[in-house]
Amino acid sequence: MKILIALTYYRPHISGLTIYVERLAQALAARGHRVTVLTSHYRHDLPYREEIEGVTVLRHPVAFRLSKGSIMPGFLSRAWALMRQHDVASVHLPQAEGGPLAVIGRFLAHTPVVLTYHCDLQLPPGILNRVIDRAVFVSNWIAARFADRIVAYTDDYARHSPLLSHFQSKIVVIYPPVVMPPPDARAVAALKQTYRAEGHTIVGFAARFAEEKGVSYLINSLPFVREKIPNVKYLFAGEYENVIGENVWERLQPLIKQYREYLEFLGPLPNHEMGNFFGACDVLTVPSINSTESFGLVQVEAMLSGCPVVASNLPGVREPIRVTGMGEIVPSKDARALAEGIVRVLQNRAAYVRPRAEIEALFSLEQTVRQYEELFESLR
Repeated sequence: MKILIALTYYRPHISGLTIYVERLAQALAARGHRVTVLTSHYRHDLPYREEIEGVTVLRHPVAFRLSKGSIMPGFLSRAWALMRQHDVASVHLPQAEGGPLAVIGRFLAHTPVVLTYHCDLQLPPGILNRVIDRAVFVSNWIAARFADRIVAYTDDYARHSPLLSHFQSKIVVIYPPVVMPPPDARAVAALKQTYRAEGHTIVGFAARFAEEKGVSYLINSLPFVREKIPNVKYLFAGEYENVIGENVWERLQPLIKQYREYLEFLGPLPNHEMGNFFGACDVLTVPSINSTESFGLVQVEAMLSGCPVVASNLPGVREPIRVTGMGEIVPSKDARALAEGIVRVLQNRAAYVRPRAEIEALFSLEQTVRQYEELFESLR
């Protein structure tokens, strides 16, 4: 089967969405499908075309950027030509081009379009961002109207989403693709030594510094956690400086300087090292604050590594803990409640940990890819 995947950013850009699509694309290619990714040439040092693990990646030139969006003249006409050469188009939202891509697939290329709806878009404060939010919502609505099917991570999120809730008849729920090798004990020990975390209780965070990730609430939870667990240290894995469309790192500098001795910033880690990061953590936190977060892949990755999780009580985000019991769900935007959840897990950690096989039975890359294959085949 010839599969075209369209999205705004692809790897090496790091986000839950890009990791999701990379895993899906490479797994489909490994199963014998011809997979092409059409995306933006968002960084000048990247090639416009390359082959990665059997996937053809085409990066379209970017004229300029508006917030997190890329303005790409000629992108839609190129997508039209590519759709006509493929059996199905897999369009990943949110993206400004979503609506036109679905229309092109339905009326011009006559190629089935499957949307994967990763989250509602909610950009940081600002008049321009509010305009962009609304424009992308309209485009996503048009995409949902004309697409053949819509993949959602969870029924919980689909029922609560302002957009997905209006298209329930098209929804197909497929858990996201999760791949995480088990931690290596020596590598875990080395990581702790490198970041001066030996002998500390470690609270982890694995995401880029973006507004919706709730980083400020996590850092503000530190003094409350220290009241019960004085030797705690917070480790942050992921991009924190120069994050596209964000100024969270700069804005939080006074708070970071206040608690600097308890904070370590690791920057982005290769995926094969993330299991060791989770293995070093006593608990992982997902303190997200809005519907831009719809699941949190890192939760399942941490669970597979034997690390329990504390996550915000948001649609979709609460799903991994609900189905596994491997953590605590706490109110969002509440540093004290977050701290209380962290302390509950740390003080009775063994009660939250589940066997890796139990987590794998619920979240399987093989199962995710098979469900996508069946969905694509049903539309041919």
